[in-house]
Amino acid sequence: MNYNFDEVVCRKHTDALKLEALAPRWGREDLLPMWVADMDFKTAPCIIKAIKQRLECEILGYTVPPREWFEAIIQWQARRHNWAIRKEEISYVPGVVPGLAFAVQALTEVGDKVMIQQPVYNPFAEVIKGNGRKIVNCPLMLSNGQYTINYDDFEQKVKGCKLFFLCHPHNPGGRVWTHEELARIAQICKDNDVVVIADEIHADLTFSAYTHIPFATVSEQARENSIVFAAASKAFNMAGLATSYAVIVNPELRRKFKRYVEVNDLNAGNVFAYRTVVAAYTEGEEWLTQMLAYVEANVSYLVNYIQTRIPQLKPIVPQASYLVFIDFSALGLTQAQIKDLCVDKAHLALNDGSIYGEEGKGFMRINLACPRSVVQQALQQLEEALNKQ
Repeated sequence: MNYNFDEVVCRKHTDALKLEALAPRWGREDLLPMWVADMDFKTAPCIIKAIKQRLECEILGYTVPPREWFEAIIQWQARRHNWAIRKEEISYVPGVVPGLAFAVQALTEVGDKVMIQQPVYNPFAEVIKGNGRKIVNCPLMLSNGQYTINYDDFEQKVKGCKLFFLCHPHNPGGRVWTHEELARIAQICKDNDVVVIADEIHADLTFSAYTHIPFATVSEQARENSIVFAAASKAFNMAGLATSYAVIVNPELRRKFKRYVEVNDLNAGNVFAYRTVVAAYTEGEEWLTQMLAYVEANVSYLVNYIQTRIPQLKPIVPQASYLVFIDFSALGLTQAQIKDLCVDKAHLALNDGSIYGEEGKGFMRINLACPRSVVQQALQQLEEALNKQ
């Protein structure tokens, strides 16, 4: 490898959420922080280089998206995901979660229904409830170690909804939805006048055995009835730069979305928001390839370790992303006891599965975008804690 992903980088005194939130959230700081979804690897060198180059002009003023930003997105999506998009279909947003909130505000009214599939990324529910809309939950089913969709339930519950939030690839389960699954979602939602809001922020973290298919490419129904959110942030470890984008093909949906964003002055990117994406998408592909291979090996290490040494636990093997959802339910513990086991006995800061919905109870989510030595230490601490139960 050309990049050293084994290096343990000290993030103290950098205002890192992963560290600064330990005491407020867990009441202690002696925890391995393996929760919030950013990486403990150094950000791709091409991105650091782009920031340094921008700083050579020592004026940090208002910034507009350059032509190269649009071109980099268009070329990246075409090359990596076989998705042909046009410049006018791309809109800057300061993050995917803010984008979800913008879509709710632009396309629905207070009291309208929005459907989600729990267990799912917790801001989905927070954005809906926080904006005065009603959540309709169509739970995913866990079958043969992977999440699947109950389409009979889906067809019934989507009726009367205005939007459907699709997590693709899925977080926390790591499922990469297939063309058949996506096309069926598209048809059902189109038949019921429900707009699909697709969060594809983990798309570029899809593992080698799988293929991410952008939702808008699966059918004409999907293309004309969706807003797709994407970003370089998760794949290239640049979440702190607040640079994401929406792709909206349908002119009427695009008009409504952009009008809300523009009249609320929410479409101005920060001074590093654009050139860093250009660098990632034009110079960062080899870094991404090597990082993904390293993370896949971390996942394999965790799965093998658990199967051989902690067989009471059952990890859902992700098809994408550096996040792994682990089933602790065979231990017969309450969720509070599972959290106590992980935090106060194993000294691990993991995500509590119940934040992703009732269906997440019994689970914890771990972040493996870190050096192998950290993964090894975490699993050893967890095994020792379990052995003392």
